[in-house]
Amino acid sequence: MLRGQARSQTAYRLSFGIDLVSNVGATALDVFTVFVLFGVTRVLGGLDLREALVVTGLTACAFATADMLVGNIERISLYVRTGRFDAVLVRPLRALPQLVLLDLPLHKLSRAAFGTAVYAVALAAAGIAWTPGRALLAVVAPAAAVVFFGAVFVVTASVAFWWTESGEFGNAFTYGGRDFTSYPISVYSGWFRNAFAYALGFAFVSYYPALALLGKADPIGLPGWVGWLAPAVALPAAAVAALIWRQGLRHYTSTGS
Repeated sequence: MLRGQARSQTAYRLSFGIDLVSNVGATALDVFTVFVLFGVTRVLGGLDLREALVVTGLTACAFATADMLVGNIERISLYVRTGRFDAVLVRPLRALPQLVLLDLPLHKLSRAAFGTAVYAVALAAAGIAWTPGRALLAVVAPAAAVVFFGAVFVVTASVAFWWTESGEFGNAFTYGGRDFTSYPISVYSGWFRNAFAYALGFAFVSYYPALALLGKADPIGLPGWVGWLAPAVALPAAAVAALIWRQGLRHYTSTGS
């Protein structure tokens, strides 16, 4: 299925090339916003521009990759509403990989590559005192963040089994989560920070790993070891996503048409 998608999407090379270039725009704007903010301040949430770009770059790299690999599952609401999901279930393949590969957006490769480049440049410019542990964390953190964002995509898409018009609801947590994790969480406050950062786990996607890489204390007061264990948030996120997905499959009863 992946090979077929690649061949079909690259059949018209000029069109595919234009899609690759144009898709960089969304991620580039996210990064550009950080530069705009630092045009009026020298410190944001206790981080300077180079340090804040580590947070932003990690998020850009992970979210763009997860969006390319799993983001297509958002279309499940269409399959459920029209009954086309029945065809997915009768094939001798697991449903989730089929939905991911039915229309894998390969043109988003450029967005993932751009996000990875921003993350790499930010790491190089931040003046990190490299150790074997930090080098390992620099690799593990974005990989775990990809799993976390992928789990968020699956959970929010699974809501369609109960509520077929749940698209905007899901976007609040997928793209909203991307925007939330692009900045130091210390700029947020009150119930909003507690809900998104800690209850939903978004603080552990990029902010705390970035603090561990930079060797900086958390201005909110959590101990330094939190940043080193932060990537483990991907494990419960994946477990919750798998549980909700299976419950959604059991709840699905087709359209009756």
